[in-house]
Amino acid sequence: MSDVVRPGPAAARPVAGGGDIGRRVSERRAQLGVSRAELAARAGTSPGYVRYLEEYPADPGAGALLRIAAALDTSAAALRGGGAERPPGRGQAAPHPDLLELDTEECRDRLAGHGVGRVSVTTARGPAVIPVNYSVVDDAVVFRTAPDATPAAAAGTEVAFEVDHIDEALSEGWSVLVVGRAQRVTDPERVRRLTTAAYSTPWPGGSRDLWLRIEPTSVTGRRIRAR
Repeated sequence: MSDVVRPGPAAARPVAGGGDIGRRVSERRAQLGVSRAELAARAGTSPGYVRYLEEYPADPGAGALLRIAAALDTSAAALRGGGAERPPGRGQAAPHPDLLELDTEECRDRLAGHGVGRVSVTTARGPAVIPVNYSVVDDAVVFRTAPDATPAAAAGTEVAFEVDHIDEALSEGWSVLVVGRAQRVTDPERVRRLTTAAYSTPWPGGSRDLWLRIEPTSVTGRRIRAR
């Protein structure tokens, strides 16, 4: 795991702004590592149109959207947000999938430096698994929460932290599981460093100033690959 995330090539970064379709196009393009020029060539359009679609609210015609979706190995419905309120992985399995173990370095590569993962906690009402925005700093998983929020119950306990990705179009995916003890970060200098290194504030918003750090004792992962 690296100390701080280093984004990929500028041509493959998702952009802010634009409409919902544009953001989904940009995100999918970034997942595939495809530049705007490459996407335009595959979809039979111009890089300027792809740029406009990603950066400004736009509603492309059915033909253009179908070509762009095909070029991104996805569907027009997915780019329009169909199924956004449903859990991923509703597609059918690939005909002959392989289930592969990821080595430690591959796991760390997939953890990268930030994203959304799930942390297990034990509460007075029983076990819970809560999604949190996380970062990777100094080989540890760190996230922030509110002192009275459910994830704060992880402090001082051994927890499991999981992150995954599912590719609906290819029926592939992977998951990484980190096990370790979660500790509060209280040193003001370390708190400032984590705040600076974090890619994003927590999506739920509000005052979430309690930092927790999970020092891994084990990192394991698996990948489903379609032949």
